[in-house]
Amino acid sequence: MEEASAYHLPVLLQEVITNLQIQPDGVYVDATFGGGGHSRAILEKLNEHGRLIVFDQDEDAYNNRIDDPRVTFVQHNFRHLQRFLRLHKSVPVDGILADLGVSSWQFDTPERGFSTRFDGDLDMRMDKRTTLTAASLLQSSTEKELHLMFQNYGEVTNARTLAKTIVQERKARPMRTINEFKSVIQPIVKGNPQKYLAQVFQALRIVVNDEFGALKDMLTQSAEVLKPGGKLAIITFHSLEDRLVKNFMKTGQFEAQDETFSYETPPKLFKLVTKKPVTASPEELKRNTRSRSAKLRVAEKL
Repeated sequence: MEEASAYHLPVLLQEVITNLQIQPDGVYVDATFGGGGHSRAILEKLNEHGRLIVFDQDEDAYNNRIDDPRVTFVQHNFRHLQRFLRLHKSVPVDGILADLGVSSWQFDTPERGFSTRFDGDLDMRMDKRTTLTAASLLQSSTEKELHLMFQNYGEVTNARTLAKTIVQERKARPMRTINEFKSVIQPIVKGNPQKYLAQVFQALRIVVNDEFGALKDMLTQSAEVLKPGGKLAIITFHSLEDRLVKNFMKTGQFEAQDETFSYETPPKLFKLVTKKPVTASPEELKRNTRSRSAKLRVAEKL
């Protein structure tokens, strides 16, 4: 099995471990196993009675799993958190970690279709068992759906023009690969091409994998499965995710609440451990450029 470092450098590792305040005999969840860097660090803090349940729908992550009797690997999306924790008789838990970044390994594997740097199939599925790919999404979506997708999930400046161009061109020009897609949209790229394409690809990836739906499911269930005093630690990589996590930890809701019309405040689920998001140290930024946009928020179940 691969060394974790070659696969995916775990971001904010020390900060995660410190804030989880790991009990040696506790039950912990790494909801995004990836290269297993965070999991290995959690395991080091657990004694023989501790348990770690890890989730990852990705085949590569499964092949990289840790051989340890204390670890249970669940090869499913973390949106099924509660179901599988119950199945493995692991409720309630002492802590949950989710690192919402796409691993460097996935970005650097051309055939996965996540990266704008290589050619490959326009795929972007985290779980190869699902059927919707980025290519099929571009073919089947209406102009309005495409417009809203690029606007809401990529914050693309000319989302409307982009959607219109795709719909006009898709009958005549295939968009099955990354290069085919890039050549179709090349004439309308605005600003820095690298940044523009990154935003477009982010929007496609979020929708192909229903990332926000899955995140909302996981956060909602985390409140059900954590014991009082248990910690929820989430690492986000863009403002859209961060907003969802921040609102949920503060209010138990996903949208910011308008106080003026609120007749009853829902009971608080969490208290914040980190008042502001924790970001990477200068040393980590030098070592791992991916940590630049990482934000860690931690809350404690009331």
